[in-house]
Order: sequence, then structure tokens, then C-alpha cells
Amino acid sequence: MSEQVRTSCHSRAAGFTLIELMVVVAVVAILAAIALPSYQDSVRKGRRGQAKADLVEVGQLAERYRTINSTYSGFSLPAGFDKSPRTGTAFYGVAVQVAADGRTYTATATPVAGSAQAADRCGALALLSTGARFHERGEPAECSFGTAGLPASD
Repeated sequence: MSEQVRTSCHSRAAGFTLIELMVVVAVVAILAAIALPSYQDSVRKGRRGQAKADLVEVGQLAERYRTINSTYSGFSLPAGFDKSPRTGTAFYGVAVQVAADGRTYTATATPVAGSAQAADRCGALALLSTGARFHERGEPAECSFGTAGLPASD
């Protein structure tokens, strides 16, 4: 009988203790707190890259228009080019402003207010007819789209 008492006292139920579970939860929470902002920043960077590509495409369309018409006067965005990306949820609004004399234009991509892209560190992007590129804020190295600060409107 003493053998039975000894084995029943030393046997443990399989499973985890509450302390072990709390340690795991704490580790997962710390990893999530580090990983989530990094992931969100990467997604914003990807959307910014799409907006840059869309601005360059708008610039190409404007140059084709000027080649045919010898002026930018009358140039406007084709259907669907007023947002970036052109399909799905818009994270940037795209616009073109042509100077009154028709000799220059400014294409801009502005983050949509209230969207996840509104918190982007580079802000709005601009492309001029001269090829100059600008971003609203942030460092040129992190935004990789020309000079910081948007150009003055004509």
C-alpha cells in the first residue's frame, strides 16, 4: 500500500501551469508590439511606391499629350487615374494642375484622409513637368522621391 501512496503523490497531471501560460502570452504580446508597426510601415511603403509609379505614368501621359498638341493646355487625367491604386481601395488621390499658359504641369498624389496611408511619413508626392520630384515631409533617403517640401502652386 505504501507503494500506491508514493506513486500517487509524485504523479502530475499533464498540461501547463497558469504561470507558464502567462509567460507565453507576454512573449507573444511583446513580439506583436514590435512586429505590427514594422508590418504596417512596410505596407505603407508599398502603397507609396504604387503612388510614385502612378505619378510617373501620369507624367508620361502628359508628355504624350504635349507631343501631339504642343501644349499641356487641355490635358486632364483619363478615367480611373484620379486615385492610387486605380483598382480597389484608394489610398492616394491623384490630380494634375496645368499652368494657365499651358507650358507646365504639376501632378500630385495626396494620401486620402482617414485612410491608413494618411499616417505615411512622406505625405503628399508631387511630379513637375520638368521631371522634378517632391515629397511633403520626411527624409529624402526614406521617401526616395526627390526633394522634401512641396513646390509652390502657380
